[in-house]
Amino acid sequence: MYRAKSVEGLSRKSQELYLTVFCTRYLDLFLPHRHWTLLVAYNTLMKVFFVAASATIVAYFHRMPWRATYQESHDSFRHLLFLVLPSLALGFVLAGEWALLEVLYTFSIVLESVAILPQLVLLQRERNVENLTANVVFALGIYRGFYIFNWAYRYLAEGHVTEPVVWVFGIVQTLVYADFFYYYYAAAKRGAQLVLPQ
Repeated sequence: MYRAKSVEGLSRKSQELYLTVFCTRYLDLFLPHRHWTLLVAYNTLMKVFFVAASATIVAYFHRMPWRATYQESHDSFRHLLFLVLPSLALGFVLAGEWALLEVLYTFSIVLESVAILPQLVLLQRERNVENLTANVVFALGIYRGFYIFNWAYRYLAEGHVTEPVVWVFGIVQTLVYADFFYYYYAAAKRGAQLVLPQ
């Protein structure tokens, strides 16, 4: 994106949703830690990286020359009404307790499961998907796929403890990506550009 000086084919709304997800999930960065271990330092560094990278990507959409390549008319999914507000309501309903950090954490889990939808709708409208854009969306889906290994590990290592909200919305997110993965794989197998059906 930086080298091409273009955000063509990318959804600003999806990127803003991911930034919202990371900002609301990682509020624990502002809480004091009792013991700084290598794992705590690593987690802190990764959380800061995710927030900073997402904020940088969103900033590109507002700066020239990237702004000139943004197709706002194609990125018209009503994300506040159909994704943010329902996710916030579910965050309140499904939170383990009504503490602000717990509600925002639950909101971030729910919102992340659907944050890719504006991007998928934009790709559906364009139909012919650039390889770079297809690879970015595929990488986001694979990132979610690796969470399945994390769930299995934590289930086995932490005495069969599960977080139902994480599991349910992780499955929802995987299903949201499933259709895209099918067409991505089919195009890769043929060595062709990804073309989505209408």
